Amino acid sequence: MNQAPIWSHRFRMGDLARGPVNLRLEADEATRTALARHLGLRKIKSLTADVRVRPWLDGAEIGGRFEAVVEQESGISLEIFDQTVEGPLEVRLVPAGSPNAPDPEVEIELDPDAPDPPEILQGDVIDLAAYVVEHLAVELDPFPRLPGETFDYQSPQDDDSPFAVLKRLRDDNG
Repeated sequence: MNQAPIWSHRFRMGDLARGPVNLRLEADEATRTALARHLGLRKIKSLTADVRVRPWLDGAEIGGRFEAVVEQESGISLEIFDQTVEGPLEVRLVPAGSPNAPDPEVEIELDPDAPDPPEILQGDVIDLAAYVVEHLAVELDPFPRLPGETFDYQSPQDDDSPFAVLKRLRDDNG
C-alpha cells in the first residue's frame, strides 16, 4: 500500500494544452515540519520552488529552481546553524508506452554531463511537490558543518592506542 505524500501539488497533463505553465510552490509550516522529520533535519524554515512545466515530445518537462533554509547540526562542533539549500529542477517525463521512453532491456550509459533519461509517467498527473522534495534531498549535505569550519584530525599517540594499552597490560602481568 502506498503512503500518502507529505507534500503534494498535483498537475494534470491536460493543462499543458494551452502551453507552458509557471507555478510558485511554497510549503506551509506543518508540511515543512513533517518533511524535516522525513529527511532527518532539525527544521526546515522555508521551502519554495518556481516551477515551469512545458510540453516535451509526447510528455512534459519540468524546469525551475527551488530554495530552502534548513536548520542543521554541525557534524564537527555540534552547533546548530541555518543553511541555504538551492538547486535546479530538471525532470523530463513521458507516458508509459511512449516511443520516447527508455528501453528497460537496453543498458544505459551514464554521462554526468548529459540530461537524465525521461521518467515514465503513470497516469496523467504529475506531483510537482514530490520532485521538489526529491531534488532537495539530493542537495542536502550529509555531513553539515558551519561555514569555514574544518575537521583537524590528529592521530593518537602510539602510547594511547588500544594495542599499546594491551601490550602494557601483558608486559605488566609478565
